[in-house]
Amino acid sequence: MAKGKPSHAEAQLHLQLYDLRREAKLRAAREWFAEKFSPQNLDDANRLAPPGSQESAYMRMVVTYWEMVCQLFNQGLLNEELFFHTSGEFYMVWDRVQPIVAGLRERYRNPLFFAHLEKTAKRYQKWIERRAPGSLEAMRQLQQQARAAAAQTR
Repeated sequence: MAKGKPSHAEAQLHLQLYDLRREAKLRAAREWFAEKFSPQNLDDANRLAPPGSQESAYMRMVVTYWEMVCQLFNQGLLNEELFFHTSGEFYMVWDRVQPIVAGLRERYRNPLFFAHLEKTAKRYQKWIERRAPGSLEAMRQLQQQARAAAAQTR
């Protein structure tokens, strides 16, 4: 895995992936996802992002973007320190989809559904706890507060 000082190629790829996040439609999708998508189960996810809706397109755009980035990371194409220090959004995405992953894997009979996102999130948990013990728990509490606030506005 890419650890230590990032190579020029790793830094360049990292910047290219960041640049993709600035694309207008993906930016709108990311904003919607962060503000509105916090399902507790598959039925809830289908209510928040009904099949065929703009919200469903946004959800798929965000999750598949981060699944792709995490696959590049898991293949060793991105430097771990650089990625984890600058790309925390993937973890929020994982946190939001985690409650529905088992159901999606079962529904589509595909145990690999979001597997790279999950693997990267597990690596990040270990990485952040070594560097900032307790920060993950603080982040989880903030996410729970955000979910509660979102549930009140539904």
